[in-house]
Amino acid sequence: MAASIEDHALIGDTHSAALVAKDGTLDWLCWPRFDSDACFSALLGGEQHGFWRITPDVPVRRVHRRYVRDTLVLETEFHTDTGAVRLCDFMPLREDTPRLVRIVESLSGTVPLRMEFAPCFGYGDRTPWARLIPGGVSTKAGPDALYLATDLPLRLERSRVLADFRVPERQHQAFVLSWHPSHLLPPRQPQAAHLMREDTLCWWHAWTRQCLHQSPWRPQVMRSLITLKALTYSPTGGLVAAPTTSLPERLGGVRNWDYRFCWLRDATLTLLTLLDAGYTQEALAWRNWLLRAVAGEPDELQILYGLAGERRVTELELDWLPGYEGSRPVRIGNAAVSQLQLDVFGEIADCLYHALRHGVCSDDEAWDVSVHLLRFVEDHWTEPDEGIWEVRGGRQQFTHSKVMAWVAMDRMVKTARLRGMRGAQVDHWVALRARMHAEICARGYDARRNTFTQTFGNKALDASLLLIPLVGFLPPDDPRARGTVEAIERELAYEGLVRRYHTHETRDGLPPGEGVFLACSFWLADALAMMGREHEARERFEHLLGLSNDVGLMSEEYDPTARRMTGNFPQAFSHLALVSTAMNLARGEGPGRQRCQ
Repeated sequence: MAASIEDHALIGDTHSAALVAKDGTLDWLCWPRFDSDACFSALLGGEQHGFWRITPDVPVRRVHRRYVRDTLVLETEFHTDTGAVRLCDFMPLREDTPRLVRIVESLSGTVPLRMEFAPCFGYGDRTPWARLIPGGVSTKAGPDALYLATDLPLRLERSRVLADFRVPERQHQAFVLSWHPSHLLPPRQPQAAHLMREDTLCWWHAWTRQCLHQSPWRPQVMRSLITLKALTYSPTGGLVAAPTTSLPERLGGVRNWDYRFCWLRDATLTLLTLLDAGYTQEALAWRNWLLRAVAGEPDELQILYGLAGERRVTELELDWLPGYEGSRPVRIGNAAVSQLQLDVFGEIADCLYHALRHGVCSDDEAWDVSVHLLRFVEDHWTEPDEGIWEVRGGRQQFTHSKVMAWVAMDRMVKTARLRGMRGAQVDHWVALRARMHAEICARGYDARRNTFTQTFGNKALDASLLLIPLVGFLPPDDPRARGTVEAIERELAYEGLVRRYHTHETRDGLPPGEGVFLACSFWLADALAMMGREHEARERFEHLLGLSNDVGLMSEEYDPTARRMTGNFPQAFSHLALVSTAMNLARGEGPGRQRCQ
């Protein structure tokens, strides 16, 4: 069985990413892109589905790991009775060939070590043909090939490549893995492994020095920003929600989704977080990715896209994989791509408005796209949709979706005024904005309980309603906004964390039960801070920071009963929310307050 979610660390090269467990096992890697087929899939099955392990061949007394300061270079120290070794894992920033480097260094004594290399292409469905060649081993299956370069003597046992070795004290042993199309020869190694490590460290240090954030939480913010950069597909600027698929929202359950795509819902928070941290080029690349992805007719708009804006992400189930701790089915692709979610129109308008407001870019293309999309909102905002949580139980009149439709209209009015526009068209938008606001307040608000509700005419609560003051629909001191935050705090909070909704109350088309959604918990801290309850907001934020793993990574959800991470990992939305809340608490004009202006 694979290691627990929280026992993993991330390495990546801004094209793809791998997960490495505490015991030195690499059990998840998709190459050459985030959304490519996995060549190591033990995370969702067993060793027969592909893994690569380097670990002491004697009992390990203690394991300590860390990232080299402000980088994505991982170091894991194994302490045994005979000595200690350090395993260094990283992916060099890509020039042409995807590479992954593992270096074993002896710290003290002599430690017997074992290397087991057993890739399995096609998400563990294709056992490759392996053959020893000078300087390493070559494995091939279908269109994919891997070349493992090392000067160690290797041996083959069926489909596994093995090596038993020792590293003399203060020396090192390197392994360099490369992917290449199977019809081409293995790539040549460009330089020694230790030089690749130095180049990778220098690149990350140069990138992290651009960060402007200063607060008591700078180390956690920096780790989150590095994680977000690692989840960015650098050729296009798109940000994947997570590098994994089908890590369950409930252990043993069916809420298992593929998150290796780019969601429009992250648009505004991504833009503002990157801008406030000092990463203007990344913010501009994201804004440009957004414009390219949504180009076309509004009724063809999708809620998510591929890394380069691809539209076809057909959902399939991989029945040969048993799933993480028996959580089936394992899915690739995401059927939510075909859903109607009105909130994404608000996200697009909000993102483009703030890009203009911050001087990132002002052009006619962005304006034309916005006007085009707004016509669709005007014609369809009263319709039911699947909502922010992508329910599979049928369309409903979600209050949050209506609020974000209002945001689309509001940001267009504000954008028009920034551009110096006046006249009948803007007056029409202003009038429609007022009409939308009045209807949402009339139909989505329960006056008896003093709270907005998940859907029109229903009593259920939804954590997405925490965004009402954060997007500027109502000021934070409005009694209705305050009442909504207090109701969610009272009815959806559990041990300081916030559920999205009660799964037994909401028609989402799935069996009940899931962890608490970490981004929602950060939203509550933001809302409390905006309401003047800063001490409570800080306490909640500090509690959330304590849920990250030993190297500062967060999953999508958390099971407070089992005290384990759940959902895909690491999750961009969780890390975006962490950075945003830290900025909101550190100074008065963080992304939360900027967004509602």
